[in-house]
Amino acid sequence: MTRTKVNWRSNFKLSWLVLLASFSLNAQITEKEVDVLVENTLKTFNVPGIAVGIVKDGKLVFAKGYGVANIKTQQKVDANTLFGIASNSKAFTASALAILVDEGKINWDDKVKKYLPEFKMYDDYVTNEFTIRDLLTHKSGLGLGAGDLMIWPDGHDFTPKDIVKNIQYLKPVSGFRTKYDYDNLLYVIAGEVIEKVSGKTWCDFVEERLMKPIGMNKSAASWSRLKDTTNVIVPHVPTNGKLEIVPRYTNAIFDAAAGLYASVNDLSNWLIVQMNKGKYGENQQLFSEKQWKEMWTSQTILPLPNAYPYTSNFRNYGLGWRLEDINGHLQVSHTGGLDGIVTQTIMIPDVKLGIIVLTNQQNGAAFTVISNTIKDSYLGLPKFDHLAYFGEERRAKEDNADKITEEVWKVVDQNLKQKIKIDFKKYIGTYNDKWFGEVTIYEKKGKLYFASTRSKRLVGEIFFYQNQNFVVKWNVRSFNADSHIFFDLDTNGNANHFTMNAISPMTDFSYDFHDLDFNKVK
Repeated sequence: MTRTKVNWRSNFKLSWLVLLASFSLNAQITEKEVDVLVENTLKTFNVPGIAVGIVKDGKLVFAKGYGVANIKTQQKVDANTLFGIASNSKAFTASALAILVDEGKINWDDKVKKYLPEFKMYDDYVTNEFTIRDLLTHKSGLGLGAGDLMIWPDGHDFTPKDIVKNIQYLKPVSGFRTKYDYDNLLYVIAGEVIEKVSGKTWCDFVEERLMKPIGMNKSAASWSRLKDTTNVIVPHVPTNGKLEIVPRYTNAIFDAAAGLYASVNDLSNWLIVQMNKGKYGENQQLFSEKQWKEMWTSQTILPLPNAYPYTSNFRNYGLGWRLEDINGHLQVSHTGGLDGIVTQTIMIPDVKLGIIVLTNQQNGAAFTVISNTIKDSYLGLPKFDHLAYFGEERRAKEDNADKITEEVWKVVDQNLKQKIKIDFKKYIGTYNDKWFGEVTIYEKKGKLYFASTRSKRLVGEIFFYQNQNFVVKWNVRSFNADSHIFFDLDTNGNANHFTMNAISPMTDFSYDFHDLDFNKVK
């Protein structure tokens, strides 16, 4: 009799919790509506798999996977499937530094040189004034993604120590602390500060002080640290009109900027901590409310975007988080991208809402459609067809990019048909860029090639375009990053210098060919 009574109470409590969670979700957007939304998004943007999580009032009320983790194996995505969350890792780096601030080991406005004496920027003033805060706020004076070719694509031999050494050679595009330009390298350097101060690697520190205390037990700070890889996505990239599985990014150099692997189930705990001012459960305070406020305080002003269909009065960057106004609500968010993977986390604290969307294809429109639709339902906004809007916007961008690239290759094809004679010997040689190192321009079987010494996958055939302008077609077609090469000739008519620029306006900004400046060395 007693046993039956206990089971009845337990079952009632469980049913009540399930009902409460269902009501919390269904009061806004139903599971069926999410299902239809995600399935349509998968088809529209040719994404193999997506995982979605919704946190409301401090609890995970929805977590589900859709599609497949791998187009070859057809393994299904579920709420525990692990994705590379890419730059959503940056908030973990900021929070790790916040812990060190709480412990009195560093201050946000300590100079970086105090901990990394070898650190040097493009001029002495910036070097001597550069603070830990500056590492996180994207207003260093360097351009968008400057120097990312030291970390991107995978297959290079650069190390974090190389980045600390070589960042001095990157040229500024704006005044120090005057303009927002998104940066990855400085987060890598922030990871070096964490290691120097704590005596632990960035991965060890983040896992021990942030991830394990909140139950992110199946996740890891880096691909190489995952204990179980039986339920992990593979990255997919549309290449030549067909979806292709591409090699996973595994280099540890990127960890402090983009290294984490996590599921929507595990990431929900992270959003709960953030919206609870650094506290998890009854007693665990990972970082103080004071430091939580610091991370959620605007540090860098961004230009106002076209926020349609929303109104937006500001858009700023904090420490590891983007902060913006969405119809009068503060939205705290970030996105992340690796080869074949893009992800998004969103929090709207005044309604205690968190949204997680993880995908295994690199089309960011997909996660935006899903997160915006869910967000609209909880904010009580009129229904808006984000799928149609972003689908059309994406098509327009792709059509424009295709037109530009097709025109370039059309000229190249015409040159080949006309059998225009080019004296390759004028261009052959070894060229050096101060931060990227050496590349070789060489001839093989009557064709001209480009090969990087330190980034071994950057190899491709060079074609004549016009005047001293050539184009390089990378052997790895999934890069989608073919580039112009602009040679300069010396008085003898031989190339002694060249610069580069991506052909397509949709080339990922981390292929920062425009930051390269090669001089011939032999």
